[in-house]
Amino acid sequence: MVMELRKVWHRPFWLSLLFVLLVTSYAAFAQQRSFTFDPAQTRVDFSLGSVMHTVHGEFQLKRGTIQLDSSSGTASGELVVDATSGDSGNKSRDKKMHKEILESDKYPEITFSPKRFTGPLSGQGKSQLVVEGEFSMHGQTHPMTLTIDTDVQNGNAAAVTSFSISYMKWGLKNPSTFLLRVSDKVDLTIRAVAHLSGQPAQPQK
Repeated sequence: MVMELRKVWHRPFWLSLLFVLLVTSYAAFAQQRSFTFDPAQTRVDFSLGSVMHTVHGEFQLKRGTIQLDSSSGTASGELVVDATSGDSGNKSRDKKMHKEILESDKYPEITFSPKRFTGPLSGQGKSQLVVEGEFSMHGQTHPMTLTIDTDVQNGNAAAVTSFSISYMKWGLKNPSTFLLRVSDKVDLTIRAVAHLSGQPAQPQK
């Protein structure tokens, strides 16, 4: 009889503890979301202005996974672009780009590693994030902050960001020649599609 009373007495405590653990685990999961990028649906476009015309081209994404923790504002993971995939539609120009400027045989990857972010990420619909991280290219790593517009729909996130890279700051050779002068920077735009896992915590009423 005493044993039965003890079981009844302790049952609410264990049920309450189990409930707290479940809620805590869900809250932690809800604050952490992961984005797995689809290389087939991601474009890395670049443009380079000159006195005659603007050169356009693109690179291919090799892989990309980013984790965001809204409770701490921390970010992790990386986006990896295939430097050897750079293509402007002109074989001789691209050969020079890979051999003399990017040296893509020696530095085959371009990466962005996020560290922190600000801005709420909507579980459905549009939002804007400011992501701080490190951008690595041609053997050098520099801090970089990206403003990213996102649109989450049915578990998939579309993201767009644009930024510029200066040749001299990155130790790259300026592609200008005696007869053709080009801009001292290259503009890049990334349009990506990623699968989203994890849901944001709902605001308390």
